[in-house]
Amino acid sequence: MQVKEAAAAARQAAYALAQLTHEQRIAALQGMAQALKAHAQVIFAANREDMQSAQAENLTAPLMRRLKFDERKLQDVITGLFSLSGLPDPLGQTTLARELTPGLNLYRVSCPIGVIGVVFESRPDALVQIASLCVKSGNAVLLKGGREALRTNRALMAALTEGTKGILPDGWGALLETREDVTDMLSQDQSIDLIIPRGSNAFVRYIMDHTHIPVMGHADGICHTYVDASAEVDMAVRVVVDAKTQALAVCNATETLLVHRDIAPAFLPVCASALKEKGVELRGDDETRQIMDCLPATDADWATEYLDAILSIKIVGSVEEAIRHINRYGSHHTDAIIASDETAQRRFLAGIDSAGVYVNCSTRFADGYRYGFGAEVGISTGKLHARGPVGLEGLCTYKYHLLGSGQTVEDTVTGKIQYTHRDLD
Repeated sequence: MQVKEAAAAARQAAYALAQLTHEQRIAALQGMAQALKAHAQVIFAANREDMQSAQAENLTAPLMRRLKFDERKLQDVITGLFSLSGLPDPLGQTTLARELTPGLNLYRVSCPIGVIGVVFESRPDALVQIASLCVKSGNAVLLKGGREALRTNRALMAALTEGTKGILPDGWGALLETREDVTDMLSQDQSIDLIIPRGSNAFVRYIMDHTHIPVMGHADGICHTYVDASAEVDMAVRVVVDAKTQALAVCNATETLLVHRDIAPAFLPVCASALKEKGVELRGDDETRQIMDCLPATDADWATEYLDAILSIKIVGSVEEAIRHINRYGSHHTDAIIASDETAQRRFLAGIDSAGVYVNCSTRFADGYRYGFGAEVGISTGKLHARGPVGLEGLCTYKYHLLGSGQTVEDTVTGKIQYTHRDLD
């Protein structure tokens, strides 16, 4: 099917999806889980082919780990489907109820966005997460994953389609496969309501510059952890190691470590030893290299998302200097402070212009599942509509329902009826 036809089919499916009951959407999610189990061996075989091709192309080890879809990944996505099924219905929720005049009541009610196009990285489990979030929120979806995962994505999409047959309308989800498909998708502004690209700032900017469709960008994850002078050293080491090494090729891993000058001599040698044990390559500014052995960092390091076992380190003189550095070089994703001083904590929370600002915990918590959203379509680093992990709420908009009994505006002009603007219980 051509992209234009797929988008048009998704448009029609979206109208039908918006009218399904919550129970029908839950049944579709459970059908997805059952079909994934039934198709497990086909999916694993497809993934082995993708892994072999990626290995022949010398894909890096962290990216190979993201590409792998094995029994554990399958169980994770199935668990996610059932977790998502148990969440409240995001649709039909009244967020405002107001009497305008006696007998004329206004309600703001949540509803689906419609048709969403998502371009994501070579991580097959993301396909299931994105598709399931769209189904739960009543949206049709066009999916374009990384080319390295093409065979796996085909197998996964076939299973999801089979699992929802007879429950969801035809065309609710379609898999795009080529760069040309993405280009074609960007021109379908009559059918597609929102594009969500996951990738670099340059990629997101390219998408924005080549479409009239609204774009909710998931850009670079240049995340920081700042260790304040008031930090407790053991806690700081534990959190930094987790933030950098718990998973490497992910957007919420810490890429730059900022350390207050007063704590650096006590903290850095201990932290460096723990990081090196995990195989992390350290790059530091001149002051850092006077305290510990590491490679020199350049200005380019401060603006780099490594997605690998590499960490850049810079010493700063204050929380304000840390804030300035993060706001200049960061990607407005997720940044953390490790501090006991509550004044420093408050300054950091207020000063950092990011979707997630954390105190005394790992940046790796920036995740829709960990936030209790069921999963996420991406991390929005913009400020409009949705910010941070985009779960069900971020895939909904709202409409106004106005229920009356024959009122006219003329009656308000003549004074026959008066506005009350009274909020209803």
